[in-house]
Order: sequence, then structure tokens, then C-alpha cells
Amino acid sequence: MDSRPSRRRRALAVPLGLVLTASLGLAGAAAANAQDSPAPKTKAGEKLSYVVNTETDPGTVKRVKNEIRKADGKVVSAYKKIGVIVAHSANPEFGETLRAVRGVDSAGATRTAPLKAATTTEVGKPVFVNEPKAAKIAKAQAKGEEPLESLQWDKRAIKADKAAKIDEGSKNVTVGVIDTGVDDTHPDLKPNFSAKQSANCVGGKADTSRGAWRPYNADEDYHGTHVAGIIAAPRNGVGVAGAAPGVKVSSIKVSEPDTSLFYSEAVVCAMVYAADHGVDVTNNSYYTDPWLYNCDDQVDQKAIADAVGRAVKYAERKGVTTVASAGNSSQDHASSSIVDQTSPNDTTPVKRTINPAACPDVPTMLPGATSVASTGPENLKSYFSNYGLNQIDVTAPGGDRRYQTPDEPAKDGGVLSTMPGGDYAYLQGTSMAGPQVAGVAALIKSNHPKATAQEIAWRLKAQAQTTPCPDNYDPDGKGTYAAKCTGVKGNNSFNGHGIVDALAAVTK
Repeated sequence: MDSRPSRRRRALAVPLGLVLTASLGLAGAAAANAQDSPAPKTKAGEKLSYVVNTETDPGTVKRVKNEIRKADGKVVSAYKKIGVIVAHSANPEFGETLRAVRGVDSAGATRTAPLKAATTTEVGKPVFVNEPKAAKIAKAQAKGEEPLESLQWDKRAIKADKAAKIDEGSKNVTVGVIDTGVDDTHPDLKPNFSAKQSANCVGGKADTSRGAWRPYNADEDYHGTHVAGIIAAPRNGVGVAGAAPGVKVSSIKVSEPDTSLFYSEAVVCAMVYAADHGVDVTNNSYYTDPWLYNCDDQVDQKAIADAVGRAVKYAERKGVTTVASAGNSSQDHASSSIVDQTSPNDTTPVKRTINPAACPDVPTMLPGATSVASTGPENLKSYFSNYGLNQIDVTAPGGDRRYQTPDEPAKDGGVLSTMPGGDYAYLQGTSMAGPQVAGVAALIKSNHPKATAQEIAWRLKAQAQTTPCPDNYDPDGKGTYAAKCTGVKGNNSFNGHGIVDALAAVTK
């Protein structure tokens, strides 16, 4: 198994000795020196994508668009309400030129590789085997459970099984999955899928043509489909049950073809699209590529964090609760020093030491986002999960297949959910923890339809199951993943305010 941080909080696979798909899903101050993360320089004919962040008055936006054209740029899309313009240019001085324009707050390249560059994605191949036999399915149905629900230790941990007996959530509430796309033809997703709230935002402009929201390649781009099932797989006598089995789920695809990278122009598009199309909650199980941390003394990285931050705040004002996975690097986001040796991930990574106080992991460390860490079957921090005092809001089951044992009959310490083509798989990562929280947020919205995004985020924390620090955390006994938990019982660096509670969401 591989615990390296992944480009989305996403997936590597290993076989299991069970009658199900087996795989491992890893969700997953300033730079010390400016030369650690230099701004990209285009060669003649190479085109980059940029975000240009401006004042929001119409006159400024119009004037900046004209300046973009004068600087040999092409406007791809303009989100006037938040002052974010997406542009393409092959001019090596484009970013510098636009930063000097009156009314421009920040501007920078969203990538270090030219547009349409292809990079191999480190994604494993799931092992597909037989589903449970008819006798097991009948036994589950006799108990009022979904056929595979006995294997979902994660839903028992957040009391989703008990909550479903009271309230499964409202069809008037939608969770948008900002990810690699969702296979809406899956029998355990189709009943709750909202096509009218789905789109493909790759490139920074929403494509709402039918099916544009689906994965490019079912063998590799299964991440979004798995996330969708954790949130809202219905109780329909098929497969698994979601945290909020009565709500709707939509797909807003942001992953690039071939590379599966999530660039900021697509993320901005997705968040604005969700806000403008009645989505109530978004799940964000990724970090915005190509930088794991975006430092405010680096012009391109600053522009990325600015653009996505504006989109998060816009969504919040429109009533959208933004849930984001904290990542899988086993790093302390409250530390004053973190080593990042994976960025940029679209060209050649450069080792750098950063202070996360001025180099946020986007979007999980942005204001307005609910940051989610991961627990395993024993309600302890997953070995891979990031953490940090006052950086983690809540936690939820994301799995820990190495060091924590689930209850019987689950056997596997991963999280079971849907996969493209009608299949199911165990995955682990903060990618799997985030959608548990998104589902609980949807239950809260179902019971408090007039609640603001800020209120829902507060209720998630207030209703969470208090989870104190462990006496000692060293899961392998060798110090590999050893970490110190700080804070108090009701708010600490490992668990934030605690493990989310689906039952409380429908009763309080």
C-alpha cells in the first residue's frame, strides 16, 4: 500500500479476500525561498491557463477583459459576481502584465504544464469479483437492511443506520459531488441522481450536455462514483446505503482527461455552478492542482487560492455548505513547518518547506470550508489523515486498513461504496470521510430547510460525537505515523469537534 499524498484525495488498489471489489482510496507563512516554487515560464507557442481576480464592479471587469486581449490572451469565462476571469495565453509575460493592471487583485497561471499536457495518473486497478449470493441478499432484506449494509461499519459509526429509521433526508436537498464524474447509470445511484444539477466544468466553463458529467474512464476515474454512493445511495434493496439515502446527488466533473488533475478554473466553475443551480452541499475530496499548498508570496499560487476562496465564499452566501477532505499526508496543518515534495504535480516537483498559515491546502484550509479528517473502524485517527488544532472541524469514517479492525461481519477496514458499471469497492482515505459529512449536512438541511450554510457548518460541529485525544498515537509502534494530539476533549487536533452524528442531525 502507498501512503503518498495523491492528486485528488484518491485511489490506489490492493486485492481483498472478500466477495467484493477491493481497493485503497487515498483522499490525500510562505515558502522558504522563492526559488523553491518558481512561476512557470512558457516557451514560444506554449499556452497556459490563468485566473485573473479583479474588483467585482462591471466597469472593472469589462476593462480587465480588454486588457487580457491586449496582452495576447483569450477570455474563456468570466465569473463577474466574484471577479474571477479565466483566460488562456501563450504570452510568457501575461501574468506579470495583468498584475500591473488597475483593478486586478491577483493573477497567475493555474498550471505549470502547457494546456493539454498528458501525465500518467497514479491510480490502481480495482479487482472485480462476485457480489453476494441470493441467500445473503434475502437475509439482509429480512432484517430491513440493504444487501451489503452489514459490511458498512462506517455507517454504524456515524449512526446513519439509526437515522434512516427516522428520516432518510429530503428529495428537495441536493449534494453536488465535485470530482472525477459520477456514473449515474449505477442502479444504486440512478434513483437519487439529479441530471439537471450536473455539469462538466473542465476548462472553466460548464458543459451541461447529457452525460458530460460522467467519468472519462470507468477503470481509472471511479473516485467520484464511490463518493456519491457514500453520500446518497438509496435504500432500494440494492447494494449499499448512503449517509443520506433520501437526498439527491449531482455530479460536477472537474478532472482533466488523461491527467485527472483538478485545476482551479474547473473548481471555481464547479462551485459557482453549484451555487447558481440550487445545490445545497458540495463535497470536495481533492486538493486543487498542481500545488498541494498555495503560498501567498508566490504570485501564481496566491491567485489560485484567491480564485477558489472567492468561489467558496460566493457559494456560502448562496446557501451552499462546502465540505472538504483534509488530506492524506499525515501532516499537521497547525504546524509552522511542513515539507512538500510533491508540487507541482503536473511537471517536476520541487522539495520546499512551507508554513501552512500562509500556504493553504485548497480548498480544505479556506475560510468557509468544513475541513474533515478521517477515522478508522476503532474511532481513532486514520494513520494517513492530516490533522491540526483549529484546522480540523469534524471527523468521519474514512478507513484504516493497516492498523484498525472493524466489527464483524465487515472484516475490511475500508469504506464500501459504489463503483462505475454497477460494482462496489472498499476504498480508504479522507476522500471517504468527507462525503460522510456531506451526507450528514444534507440531513441537517432536510430538517432545517431555512438554515444558512454557516448554521449547517455550526450544527455539524455542535452535534458531533465528542472524541477525545488518545493517550498515545503511534499506530505501527515504530514512529512512522506517530503524532501528538493536542487540544481539549471537545475540540482537538485529531478529531476537531468529534465524529459527525447522523442521528442527531434528524432528531435535534
